[in-house]
Amino acid sequence: EDLLGQQQGNEAINQMSQQVGAQPSMVNSAIQMALPMILNQMANNASTPQGAESLNNALERDHSGGILDNLGGLGSLIFGGGQQPVSREADGGGILGHIFGNNQGQVTQEVSNQSGLNVGQVAQILMMLAPIVMGYLGRQKQQNNLGAGGLTDLLLGQQQQIQQAPQGSFIERMLDQDGDGSAMDDIASMAFKYMTNR
Repeated sequence: EDLLGQQQGNEAINQMSQQVGAQPSMVNSAIQMALPMILNQMANNASTPQGAESLNNALERDHSGGILDNLGGLGSLIFGGGQQPVSREADGGGILGHIFGNNQGQVTQEVSNQSGLNVGQVAQILMMLAPIVMGYLGRQKQQNNLGAGGLTDLLLGQQQQIQQAPQGSFIERMLDQDGDGSAMDDIASMAFKYMTNR
């Protein structure tokens, strides 16, 4: 079953498009490239006991999945309008720093080169995508009572599929789970559905 409905999925992609000032189709292309990079690097990080425990602690502390219930307000949650400090749950920059470390700029540049969006736009998309992914993992952790080892197994399973599948078909299958030829309405349920239908 969809974790989130089609309406919330559209809200998320629309938020990203409005935030960066780009067409939804271009934002979608960037997401298709960025999501496997995020999952792949998270799997690498979680492959050590220390990395797995760090992720587990972060999910327990900051990522219950509640952000998934407010995707329509994603831009204001993450970029805040300068009024309040961003919560750790919505701190896309902080999350990306933990995931990619010094490679964050390289990832941003690569997605920019392939998607046609500029580096600044891609950086903002990544900052919105990272809390969604963490929210999914947090909800998976709660629903399936996963500890550090369970999270590692989950992520390594995704990494294996990413490496084995042809890039295009993997991305399309992951993002277009309802088979309608469009990933636009599936953004909100992509990681959840992919991870639970391995």
